[in-house]
Amino acid sequence: MGTETGDDAAVWRLDDSRALVSTADFITPIVDDARVWGRVAAVNSVSDVYAMGGRPLFALNLVCWNSAELSSELLDEVLAGAAEVADECGFVIAGGHTVDDPQPKFGLSVVGEVHPDRVLRNSGLRANDVLVLTKPIGTGVISTAAKAGRASEDAVAAMVASMTRTNFDASAAALDAEADGCTDVTGFGLLGHLGQMARASEVDVDLDVAAVPVLPGARDLAADGYLPGGSERNLEWVRDRLDPGSTDELTVNLLADAQTSGGLLFGVAPEAVREVLDRLESTGHTCAAVGRATPGTGRLHLRQ
Repeated sequence: MGTETGDDAAVWRLDDSRALVSTADFITPIVDDARVWGRVAAVNSVSDVYAMGGRPLFALNLVCWNSAELSSELLDEVLAGAAEVADECGFVIAGGHTVDDPQPKFGLSVVGEVHPDRVLRNSGLRANDVLVLTKPIGTGVISTAAKAGRASEDAVAAMVASMTRTNFDASAAALDAEADGCTDVTGFGLLGHLGQMARASEVDVDLDVAAVPVLPGARDLAADGYLPGGSERNLEWVRDRLDPGSTDELTVNLLADAQTSGGLLFGVAPEAVREVLDRLESTGHTCAAVGRATPGTGRLHLRQ
């Protein structure tokens, strides 16, 4: 698997029972705490392996650092945060590469493994699948407001808790429910990633707007104008295939909010939905069934 459908990672078959999953991602600082930034960046990077149904094996640090203005002790904290995530997920960080850069960035290049017959693809949605979203949206709005000093402590805390939760449990639940179509919700926002899935899978999707979980405070901050620039680009990319119905523009913008370290979005048979949601809720996930795939050509229909 390569770039054909814009999937979350590359997959290289080794033999009939083994395939490698390879991905890379890095982000600029999204919080003030260096260790938390390291954790968020690592969870965000390894999420692509989980979105493909894989298990991470090892990773390499990708570091852009302003050594003239930022101390090596701060970098140690960033790397320590990533190492904590690696320990939690059972993979090894085996070195990496650092360059000097005025704008700090951090992330991981991750290699994992997956059985070739268990790969989750963004092109695998089937008509009548119910879509499950495993994390609330709104991280882009809250982080934008936080940079302006306008987000409450509770909103920031909820955002950090969501961004530092790995998608390990969500991936396992998707696999056990025999999901085929899956992606993680990150920079393209819910509408962008869902639009990509619908088009690649050659289905339409009815999205239940009221069912989509939203982080506390995110809607009010969006109403105050704290929308990241990426969200507007996401909406423009999907607008020609979007039927908003009676959904107000604020909600549409929030659905396009560019996420960092978002949840998984996958399709399961209707009879499996309740068991999947109960399983995820038992592990502390804020999750919901947010829509259904129907025969079609890649259009998104927002339903109230």
